[in-house]
This record gives sequence, C-alpha cells and structure tokens, in this order.
Amino acid sequence: MIEFRIDRRSGLPTYLQIVDQVRQALVLGRLGVGDKLPTAREVVASTAINPNTVLKAYRELEREGLVQGRVGAGTFVLRGLARAEVGVDSPLGAELTGWLGRARGAGLARHEVEALVKALLDRTYGGGDE
Repeated sequence: MIEFRIDRRSGLPTYLQIVDQVRQALVLGRLGVGDKLPTAREVVASTAINPNTVLKAYRELEREGLVQGRVGAGTFVLRGLARAEVGVDSPLGAELTGWLGRARGAGLARHEVEALVKALLDRTYGGGDE
C-alpha cells in the first residue's frame, strides 16, 4: 500500500502532492490495477492533513479515470501507467542510479540535482508534460 509523504514547504497544494504520488506509483508499477488506496482516515492519521484534502485528491484521480471509489469498500486503482522501460530496476533506471551516485559523490546536494534534472528535462522535453 502507498504511504503519502507531504512536504508542507514545497509550495504544491497538498491534494496535488497526493495525486502526484499516486501517479508516480502507477508509472513505476508500485500500484497496479485492483490495488486499494488508503482510506481518507488512514491518510489523515499518518499525515495530519484535512480529510477533505484527501477526498479532493481522490476525486481528481477519479476524474482522470485512474481510480474508482466504491461505497463501503474503498478506492481502487482502475488502470496502471507502468511501462517496463520506466521501472527503477530497468536498464534506464540502473543508468540513472549510477549517475545519481556519481552526482552525490561529486558533492551535489539533492536540491542541486533536482534543479539540474529539471533544467535538462525542460531543455529536452520543453516546459510541458510529454
């Protein structure tokens, strides 16, 4: 089951952090069709956020056709987004892990790596989400 991590300093609304984390788990294959998301009560207990925030995130995921709420049963994944090429253990994932190790060895801090990766993503893919 997915565990949400909320970064209150990120500037990204909390509900979007939940949506993004579910999408990422789907892309990486950590969540698949039929998997159950934590209940709003469980998310509130582990993150201390408002239950309406969790419900807003789940409604957004439903709107996107990724999950479906079932009364009395919970919220379940309807479709996955995983591709073999995207997995952490894929050849590309292994290359990226090696690069990250070299970046860390060179003394780059996490925020510097994130800035570099974002800049290169924007250069390669443009500003949008392709």
